[in-house]
Amino acid sequence: MSSDATAAPEPTFDLTGRVAIITGGSRGIGLAIAKGFSARGAKVVISSRKAEACHAAAVEIEAAGGEALAVPAHVGELADLDRLVEATVERFGGIDIVVNNAANPLALPVETVTPEAWAKSFDVNLRGPVFLTQKALPHLKASQHASVINVISAGAFMATPFQSMYGAGKAALLSFTRSIAGEHAADGIRVNALAPGTTDTTMTRNTGEESFEHMRTISPLGRIAEPEEMVGAALLLASDAGSYITGQCILVDGGLTPAR
Repeated sequence: MSSDATAAPEPTFDLTGRVAIITGGSRGIGLAIAKGFSARGAKVVISSRKAEACHAAAVEIEAAGGEALAVPAHVGELADLDRLVEATVERFGGIDIVVNNAANPLALPVETVTPEAWAKSFDVNLRGPVFLTQKALPHLKASQHASVINVISAGAFMATPFQSMYGAGKAALLSFTRSIAGEHAADGIRVNALAPGTTDTTMTRNTGEESFEHMRTISPLGRIAEPEEMVGAALLLASDAGSYITGQCILVDGGLTPAR
């Protein structure tokens, strides 16, 4: 960045021309981030398991004047990750940003966890993000603005009774975030985590009305977040505004974690 005090201010949150893959991008936090990035000039690749939902999200973004590509993919399937990267590069010529947002909320008490449930949870919440990052690395190395954002959870920092696999997977992804950041800092690739607190998404509402209502009250701010409230932190981590931030985690949880 220029140190000339007389120079015009740089549009540090501008993402014009950058290509962003967003998994779990067809709804909730992922869709909010995709819209936010698109509004600031990014070409966004919407990926989730359901083709219709991906297409609908891409159409919505393009109707608002953005540029979007829908690539249905299951992050738990490694072949799908290859296809996601290949389709992105074929359409847009490279990759600048990866947002690992897709998640599996499978909740079981420890005494009933099975190897199949374990694999289902960790394949999506941990293995998928790590291997998508790996597969995108050649293109991220070629970028002048490479950024990986791993969407974890405030649950990575506290006990998660009956959701231990989810909490453990997100905590492990935070560890990988820091390690990958260290390994690839010399390549100019920044890797950070975003940890939302309770947010009004389909996944949260599927926990049941009683649980959802309880979650409204547990943060010091006394309310649940809207998905759009995660966009500001994501923009900071993706853009030149966060050019000196790597290996970090931003908690966007209404004060929940410090209060615990």
